[in-house]
Amino acid sequence: MQFHTIKSKTKRITSTQVARGGKRGKTAGRGTKGQKARAGHKIRPEFRDVIKRMPKLRGRGKNSNKTIQLKPITVPLTVIELSFESGEKVTPKTLLQKGILTIMKGKTPKVKILGRSPITKKVNISGCEVSATAKASIEKVGGTVTA
Repeated sequence: MQFHTIKSKTKRITSTQVARGGKRGKTAGRGTKGQKARAGHKIRPEFRDVIKRMPKLRGRGKNSNKTIQLKPITVPLTVIELSFESGEKVTPKTLLQKGILTIMKGKTPKVKILGRSPITKKVNISGCEVSATAKASIEKVGGTVTA
């Protein structure tokens, strides 16, 4: 074995020289100036600029104090007087059947019965909210109100 014939077991690792120290001079194949010429450059996607320009929707819109629940549909006593007979039961389902209410978002809406005018027919109300004046006029005739 002679000194000039010895080979190392592992190859020698050399870092490749770039720019002025290596074979590709000056710009090192990166073109010229700017973001693309820098190391570790990351050009953000063009679509992100479009997203950034969009208005941010936070919370529940302009009026955050507004309730999420749907308000009950008001039905005056005069409508109940005209559509129902004496002794009939008034519920949200019967109001739907008579065509006074319509289905909202696939559900039977909540109902509140308001009454300033007097009623003459004796009706039984259940499953509806009733104002104090309407309750008084219904019970005065002999009708019943159950929650």
